[in-house]
Parts: sequence; C-alpha cells; structure tokens
Amino acid sequence: MSNNRNRRKRKGHPRSMAEFLVVSAVIIATLLVIINVAPIAPKPKPKPVEAAPAAATEAPTEAKTYEIKNVPIVSQNELKAGCETYACVMMLKTLGFDTDEFDFADNYLICSPISYGEDGTRFGPDMYSAFAGTVDNGYGIYSPAMAKSINKFFEAKKSPLKATSIVGETLESLSQKYVKNNIPVMVWATTYMQEPYEKASWVVDFVDENAKTKKGDTFTWLQNEHCMVLIGYDQKDFYMADSVAGKVSHFERKLAEQRFKELGSQAIVCQ
Repeated sequence: MSNNRNRRKRKGHPRSMAEFLVVSAVIIATLLVIINVAPIAPKPKPKPVEAAPAAATEAPTEAKTYEIKNVPIVSQNELKAGCETYACVMMLKTLGFDTDEFDFADNYLICSPISYGEDGTRFGPDMYSAFAGTVDNGYGIYSPAMAKSINKFFEAKKSPLKATSIVGETLESLSQKYVKNNIPVMVWATTYMQEPYEKASWVVDFVDENAKTKKGDTFTWLQNEHCMVLIGYDQKDFYMADSVAGKVSHFERKLAEQRFKELGSQAIVCQ
C-alpha cells in the first residue's frame, strides 16, 4: 500500500514542475506585454531658464541739440543803444523780410524822448510803452512796446504775421515751443550775461495800455540790459544771435536763464 503511494508521489512531482514552468512562462510573457504596452512615464523636462527681463524701452526723447540755420547776423556798429532794433531786424531777416536797422528805427520803432525839467528832473517813458530816448543815445524798450512796433511793420508790409509779447516763460520752454520748430525768439537778457544793476531812473511822462507804471511814477533802467535772438540750444548752452558780439553767442544755460529772469522773462515771437 505504501509502495503505491510512493509511486504516485514520484509520478506527481514531474507534473508539478511542468505546471510551474508553464505558469512562470505565462507570468513572464504577461509582464513583457505589460511593459511593452504600458506608457513609459516621460522624463521630466528640465525647467526652462528664464530669460533676463528685457531692458525697458525708453520713450523717444527730444532732440538734445538744435539750431535755426542761416540766421543773418547784423553787428551793432551804428545804433549804439539799439540792441532791440538789431535783434528785431535779425529776426525779420530770418523770416524772409528785406529790411535793416535804419529802416526799422526810423519808420516803425515807437519812441518817447528823455527830457529834463528846469530843476534837472529827468522825464521819460515807461519802457513797456515806448523806447526811452533814441537808438543813438538812449536806454531801451521792453517786449510789449517792441511787439507793437513790429506789428506796425507787418501792417505796412501787409503781412499776416503777428508779433506777440510773451512774459513769464523760460528759455528752455521757448526753445521747445518755438526754436525747435524753426521760429526765432527775441529775448531780453544782458550784454555777455553780465550782472544787471540799477543805473538810471526818470519820472514817467508817457504810458500806454502796456505800461507797468503811471505818469508821475519813477521808472528805473537796468545797466547791461540787452536784447538778442534765441536760435538754438544744446545740453550745455543756449545759442543767441548777438548784435554786440557780431556772431552767434553760446551762453551757459543756468546763467542765461538767470539773466533772462532778471530782465523780466520777456520774449517776442512772430507767427
């Protein structure tokens, strides 16, 4: 009986081994199928290197240098007190008019004489209303009266242009509004940008609608008062057609702005 059991056991062992091999082969085949069919997890992509932020694009800037070209320079050789007339003539020539200092002074410049009373009191105009004295031996004229004189010239020439007195701007603002658009600007400052100081005074006997004083008041003239034509600029200087220098003079910005302000920030443009 026991021998039969042993024979059955020996016969069953090979069958179990074969089954094991078959099962193992199935499992291996199944794993291979799974490996081949299952999607392979993608390798993590390297994190892109962030580009350095682009430099901010600067807004377009105004031109740093500009000059109105071909401005005729008229030297102040004859009318020793007539810097405003010379500046005016240079501006008018730049605008295309054929004139000179003598024509303008004789026919269009509004003047009022300097006179003396019996007691030696000196009388004269408010310079906002007229030229004080004569262009040969006088004092000067300020922007409202000069603009009025220029408009007499335009009317005589039947020109549509009009001269306008501008008070309270800066040389920089005048440069950006007018000069860079090829419009010359008459400006009041001082000769060679020297310091102005009170030199002469008189009792006012002539006023008009532009006067800053009344008849009987005292008007004081500043020594070194000078009128030129602003025609250009750069980062350092303003360029002015200068009758006294007989050339285009370059003046340091800060000093020129100071002298311009000390003379009342006066200017004239013609449009």
